[in-house]
Amino acid sequence: MAVSRPTDKSDEVQRAPRARMTGPQRRLQLIEVARGLFAERGFEGTSIEEVAQRAGVSKPIVYEHFGGKEGLYAVVVDREMETLLEMVTSSLTKNRSLYRVQQVALALLTYMEERTDGFRILVRGDRTGGDETTTYSSLLNDAISQVEHILASDFERRGFDPALAPLYAQALVGMVSVTAQWWLDVREPPKEVVAAHLVNLCWNGLTRLEPDPKLVGPDYVENRERTTVED
Repeated sequence: MAVSRPTDKSDEVQRAPRARMTGPQRRLQLIEVARGLFAERGFEGTSIEEVAQRAGVSKPIVYEHFGGKEGLYAVVVDREMETLLEMVTSSLTKNRSLYRVQQVALALLTYMEERTDGFRILVRGDRTGGDETTTYSSLLNDAISQVEHILASDFERRGFDPALAPLYAQALVGMVSVTAQWWLDVREPPKEVVAAHLVNLCWNGLTRLEPDPKLVGPDYVENRERTTVED
């Protein structure tokens, strides 16, 4: 009786090819690869060839998904702006008073910590060939507008002049933004400590700084003996 023996094809079965990426999966991979390259080298210093090489695909695949480098860069920037703005907006709208200010600072610091490449792209603000430049400053303007709207409502409710809301919005967002960019380079103290001290300055002012500020919880209740500011 003849005994069947393994053929060379049996090895091919054992070495099954890796599963192919779906279109959305490939698109996401290319975006992540491009984000790292754009952050490292900027728009001008990055080529479609390099993106394709790092992703392990051919250049036509990248063109098929994005149409070119400008289209790819625009998608990367839009995703980063959407991510950061969503984090900041969520902090502004879901919380109140001191806790809200605290969460905005933490949201920005967390974004910078977790998506450093994306943040560097936004700060770099490279042109994509058109007349419009998308930069971190344009995103900050969006955040300032939202803070201004919230402050105006609070000021009016408390009997303050709502016309001063734009001034305070610029001051608050600017202070948090500049401090956060400094922290991105030094990465110390921990972001929670940085957020606590930012809120300490925002909330208490220089004349009423607490020596050892701590983050508060969502059930925080303002100490009426220390301040006349209402929640």
